[in-house]
Amino acid sequence: MGKCLIVGCGGVASVAIHKCCQSSEVFEEIILASRTKSKCDALKSKLEGTTKTQIYTEQVDADNVDEMVALIEKYNPDVVLNLALPYQDLTIMEACLATKTHYVDTANYEPPDTAKFEYKWQWAYREKFSEAGICALLGSGFDPGVTGVFSAYAQKHHFDEIHYIDILDCNGGDHGYPFATNFNPEINIREVTANGSYWENGRWVETKPMEIKREYDFAGVGKRDMYLLHHEELESLANNIKGIKRIRFFMTFGQSYLTHLKCSENVGMTSIEPIEFNGQQIVPLQFLKAVLPDPASLGPRTVGKTNIGCIFQGVKDGKKKTYYIYNVCDHQKCYKEVGSQAISYTTGVPAMIGAMLVMNGTWSKPGVWNVEEFDPDPFMEALNKWGLPWNEDFNPVLVD
Repeated sequence: MGKCLIVGCGGVASVAIHKCCQSSEVFEEIILASRTKSKCDALKSKLEGTTKTQIYTEQVDADNVDEMVALIEKYNPDVVLNLALPYQDLTIMEACLATKTHYVDTANYEPPDTAKFEYKWQWAYREKFSEAGICALLGSGFDPGVTGVFSAYAQKHHFDEIHYIDILDCNGGDHGYPFATNFNPEINIREVTANGSYWENGRWVETKPMEIKREYDFAGVGKRDMYLLHHEELESLANNIKGIKRIRFFMTFGQSYLTHLKCSENVGMTSIEPIEFNGQQIVPLQFLKAVLPDPASLGPRTVGKTNIGCIFQGVKDGKKKTYYIYNVCDHQKCYKEVGSQAISYTTGVPAMIGAMLVMNGTWSKPGVWNVEEFDPDPFMEALNKWGLPWNEDFNPVLVD
């Protein structure tokens, strides 16, 4: 059916690439491009012979618009799937504009020198993408991504108005390390050490990092402590869900992770301000990233499950209603299938689905869009087909 250029070759990209190759009738050709071409070559060697998808590899600096434009023009893909760093979203979007190519990503833009992520920089491209006649699909991972699709599905099928959404992200996996992150350490730590916030009654309420803690009993995992964080889908859902009064995001963390993170923060290792070391400028957080385990290496040693979903409270036919929709994903089953732990799997599968829906025209309209602005049903059907089946609970325990 088409051709997809995938930028990035980390843990999430590896999953998405595996899934593209499982759907060779849709992804007839894929181009793997990364700053480190050897990673792309290794993955190509692993997959060739197992799929009908034709695989090409290239080296690219995704910070360089001209390089990205040249790469897109060389292969003329139907869609660019951006699985590089969030710092590179805007350069890749610029290259897609220049070549009039559809764009999909999993995380919103972050400026490298400021620990702040929000959609304003990418939403600013709405008119340009619309005028170019191309689609940009933002945040097609799990959270953001599937959580937005869950919200659109709840809005379409179960509510006249949704008043409260609690997004719960639980990783009950154990990798055996005292301290490691399940996705890019730099992005993970920037996110967790930032102030928390939630949307309530039309405004942002800011909290201190890890200030608000709750306990929840997650299906497939058990009771876990979870902490309120700021997360990007709160921003888009606040705009797109009818009747919304409050949206919160909670993520679970083990005590070992929190202890090591606090120690690192106390000695300045989580700082993004450059310092001089041996006559060179280094960023402490980037150095910490270099010494921590690579998330892509955690697959074979991680056991347990994840549980990620949304609890909704609202009104249907004049009556109050609650609804919980979630996915449970097993780390070892993911590793057996695609050589990855479940955190990368739960992001990589929706990334492939988003690219597929844009490429086949199901979710393709000119402009810049978040996932909840499209019909959720095709995406929900694809989740069940491609490895992330969802569960429903019509009488869930609520978060106070």
